[in-house]
Amino acid sequence: MTVSPTLSPDPAADRAAPPPGRGFDLLAFARRHRTILFLLLLIAVFGTVNERFLTLRNALNILSEVSIYGIIAVGMTYVILIGGIDVAVGSLLACASIAAAYVVTNLMGGSPASWFVALAISSLVGLVAGYVHGKVVTKLHVPAFIVTLGGMTVWRGATLLLNDGGPISGFDAAYRWWGTGQILFVPVPIVVFALVAAIGHVVLRYTRYGRQVYAVGGNKEAARLSGVNVDFVVTSVYAVIGALAGLSGFLLSARLGSAEAVAGTGYELRVIASVVIGGASLSGGSGNVGGTILGALLIGVLSNGLVIMHVTSYFQQVVIGLIIVAAVAFDHYARTHKA
Repeated sequence: MTVSPTLSPDPAADRAAPPPGRGFDLLAFARRHRTILFLLLLIAVFGTVNERFLTLRNALNILSEVSIYGIIAVGMTYVILIGGIDVAVGSLLACASIAAAYVVTNLMGGSPASWFVALAISSLVGLVAGYVHGKVVTKLHVPAFIVTLGGMTVWRGATLLLNDGGPISGFDAAYRWWGTGQILFVPVPIVVFALVAAIGHVVLRYTRYGRQVYAVGGNKEAARLSGVNVDFVVTSVYAVIGALAGLSGFLLSARLGSAEAVAGTGYELRVIASVVIGGASLSGGSGNVGGTILGALLIGVLSNGLVIMHVTSYFQQVVIGLIIVAAVAFDHYARTHKA
């Protein structure tokens, strides 16, 4: 009787496990835990430089900021796992939030259900836009980067057209609660982020759909021959990240008290950086939601620490870019120098 080996849902986890009987491998350990090690180092450095950094209030500020792009990063984990990319998420966030705010302020008046309508519209706009991206990728065979690059311009342009480039405000208290309220002393956006991350992790690791996502990223043709509906998986992944971008747009508008045409600018960098720094491979098939969360936290801690140190936001972009390159370079070095 032949027994099939049990594989981890994340092939990278199996490759990273040391062979039995071997001694401690410092390089392998650093590669597997590089994100959390660097995160702890940043916390120690910033906490030493400024005592305000380690306060509970600042920790909640960091998590509140991270939660907005972290929600999208969960969806981006799926996109990168299938070997795709989505650079339209920032523009889509703005477009979805402006569309929802426009309907609510012009048609709903002071209705107590305005927050629900805004949430539904924002998520639906993102879902439909993501679905369109996925269909163009699968049916017209246009590279995902080109499709979403075009989408980035289209959705930003649509955002500017909806309200002539101006912000939309005047939300009621129930709407704003989603961005400024608390559940057991924890800001609502953080709670929503935790729920999205938990669901994303469970689906990816413990469901058939999650295994199909890894299979498509590992080898599309092999997955297709194994009976996986590759087109469905790819399209659904882009639809999901679109919906999550819409959800983030709703939360951001509720937090700021207005929906702005410039919202989400540069978010594509933070979202992709969170996934890559978290250990996902841009070639697909390797990565997990837990690593993405650590990557998002690392970027949040880094940005907050640099602000406390009065470092200009322009330089922050330079630092984040360098960290992305360093993370990918270290991963490549560790893979090619394994004994």
